[in-house]
Amino acid sequence: MLEAMLSVVLPAHNEEANIEPVVRSCLQVLPGLVRDFEVIVVDDGSRDATPQIIDRLAAEDRRVVALHHAVNRGYGDALTTGFAHTRGDYVMFMDADRQFDIADLERFIPYIGAYDIVAGYRIQRRDPWLRLLYAAIFNLAVRIFFGIRLRDIDCAFKVFRGDLLRGMDLVFGGALINTEMLAKARRAGATLTEVGVHHYPRLVGEQSGGSFRVVFRAMRDFLRLWAHMQRYVPPSGIVVHQPLIPEQVAAIAVGSGLLVGLLLWGLARLTRR
Repeated sequence: MLEAMLSVVLPAHNEEANIEPVVRSCLQVLPGLVRDFEVIVVDDGSRDATPQIIDRLAAEDRRVVALHHAVNRGYGDALTTGFAHTRGDYVMFMDADRQFDIADLERFIPYIGAYDIVAGYRIQRRDPWLRLLYAAIFNLAVRIFFGIRLRDIDCAFKVFRGDLLRGMDLVFGGALINTEMLAKARRAGATLTEVGVHHYPRLVGEQSGGSFRVVFRAMRDFLRLWAHMQRYVPPSGIVVHQPLIPEQVAAIAVGSGLLVGLLLWGLARLTRR
């Protein structure tokens, strides 16, 4: 049992077939795991019955909070809206598409409080192959550019220390939200551990995270976030410099080797003239 208050943030876009089972599962499971909790559902401009469903659930149970975006603003903005309304000592977020089970939070309980962040990783990811390929490439890029060494950076099942998360100025929404949170937490010296969680196939609804439009936008924002992090200072005013991880060392070595090779090739071409 976690002797603290937990805020659970559920971003939802067109999840009329999923959102009620997810919220009711939270209401059933959480009393056995935490002392107190709230479930904050953020409707991100849904065009189906999601807004009406979450309003009804909030009216039925005071532990449920319904928030609404008038238009679809994206996954990252839905999360930041939810984070801004949390009151818990710890803040958790989870997707509302029934691909995760709130009961897996029990695996996190021994680590919450001992670490600033407990990050889930999907033990066996149930997604199409193209989405898995994008994820593998993205995870490697995040390791090299940001020094974040996680098995599954975009796993939507994480718990943060509440004051740490609410103190972040999150400016990049969309697909980069996890990278931004973890990069800024790393810069602040936050501690982190990983715990495996189950992942289930999506039964109803549609995924948009693997579309070419979303991927292209993520590539653009990736470079913008990297530039932003070069000058980022945590709210404490103290930057904790982390050592390079092996992937960064390897990338520097390969890049340096290519640069030296290019210079030698250029010199050889000049001397032949």
